[in-house]
Amino acid sequence: MNRTVRSVATSLAVGFALYFVARGIWWIEQPTAPLAMVLAIGLYLVVVNIAILGSATTVRMPLWSAVLALLASAVIPALVTFALDPADRTAPFATWYIGALGLLGVVCVVRRRFLVGWATLAVLVAATSAYLGLGVALSLGLVGSIMWVVVARLLVMFWDRAVRDTERLAEIQQAVSAWHATQRVRQRERRLRTQFALAVAGPVLSRVVASRGSLDDQERLDARLAEGRLRDELRGADLLNDAVRNAIDSARRRGAVVTVFDEGGFDGIDEARRVEIRDELAAVLIRARSARLIIRSARDPRVAVTVVGRAGTRSSGDDDSVDLWHEILRDAAAV
Repeated sequence: MNRTVRSVATSLAVGFALYFVARGIWWIEQPTAPLAMVLAIGLYLVVVNIAILGSATTVRMPLWSAVLALLASAVIPALVTFALDPADRTAPFATWYIGALGLLGVVCVVRRRFLVGWATLAVLVAATSAYLGLGVALSLGLVGSIMWVVVARLLVMFWDRAVRDTERLAEIQQAVSAWHATQRVRQRERRLRTQFALAVAGPVLSRVVASRGSLDDQERLDARLAEGRLRDELRGADLLNDAVRNAIDSARRRGAVVTVFDEGGFDGIDEARRVEIRDELAAVLIRARSARLIIRSARDPRVAVTVVGRAGTRSSGDDDSVDLWHEILRDAAAV
């Protein structure tokens, strides 16, 4: 789309430039200095083609070609005026440069050299006022050149704003699509984890219902472990892998009370580092001998997971009851 618009604009600019050059060549009165007229036309052809076609890989005109366009806007009116008798300077073929330099100013504006475009227009107004008179110049096309540059600046401004709005809308749409995809993945993960937990706890729960709570010691232990697994899957699924599950199961079988809380500590951590954190957590739990273990993953800029072990099975405000404190950092390089 952008390439097509640019091609059309380039074709229009070249077509108008050739039209003004043809007007200048088609003189009906012999110039007193024809070489000066030919030089002005040739200079315009070179400058306008450099301005339109030069550095086609970028929209913004190179500074050197912008400066060249500004200098040409001062030289061309002088050459045309010098080439003609005073009586012929208002003839249609003699005023070709008014529209031609207006077009050059438009090209500078479209190619994002706004100051040079306005300066080219200012030089044209000054030159035509000096050589023809302001009133005469306005009646011979200067108004049109001014309007062209003004309209070109407005169109470029609106176009740039539309491009920015389109890019922002595309970014918002991508963000929304990514969010929906993330939510679908998370919903699927929650379903899978719930199914896993129910698959583990389901048989035990069925046994409890069938026996109406009349269980032997082993069945009570299995029920307590199944209840813990179900709670872990619902509260801290991101913290768990097979090694962590087995370590928690071993701690509970020896009588420890294990609590798992996942409060978004893994947000923003890549999957490779998450695997490392889970492996380190499993190793810490295997070595732990505390009666009560609290595993918490909270949103913290430095720490991903904190493991706290207490000597007693009940919560206490006594700092001496803490016999294990281990922090797993978010960034492996900071370890």
